[in-house]
Amino acid sequence: MELEIRDREGRPVGRAAVDPALRPPIVRATADDGSSREVLLDWERAVDDGGCLRSCVACGGRHLYRRRSLPRFAPFALVLAAAGVVAGVLGYSSEPAVLAALVALVALDAAVLVLARTQLCCYACGTTYSRVRIARYVRPWDARAAAEARDEAREPSLPSPP
Repeated sequence: MELEIRDREGRPVGRAAVDPALRPPIVRATADDGSSREVLLDWERAVDDGGCLRSCVACGGRHLYRRRSLPRFAPFALVLAAAGVVAGVLGYSSEPAVLAALVALVALDAAVLVLARTQLCCYACGTTYSRVRIARYVRPWDARAAAEARDEAREPSLPSPP
């Protein structure tokens, strides 16, 4: 599993690769500037019986959501698709070279969809988990869950009475 770790305020800390079977309590996260920092991971109650994450190991947040991560060439493919639409609207799509280019654009758009990876993200801190099994009960981003996670993060944790 690959992590893009963020702190509780959502600031990027760094990237780390972790084997979830080993559940290491400390990982070394490497930032974009090359510096590295040790980060404590809390695996307690973070993994369900199926081996899937159910809470954030970086901040302990209980709410996670899934999202699709598009490849870096997706904006380029979108511009080319728009050019293909313009060519079709202007009537240039009957020429063989333009038809071949439109077929290539369809193949490029299909490649974008195939190469999109599903990631797991924490509502509270924004830590992103890639190449991890995602449980079926984890849903896409939801405004109510985001507000609930934000409210939980603001509430100070009080010690339990004796």
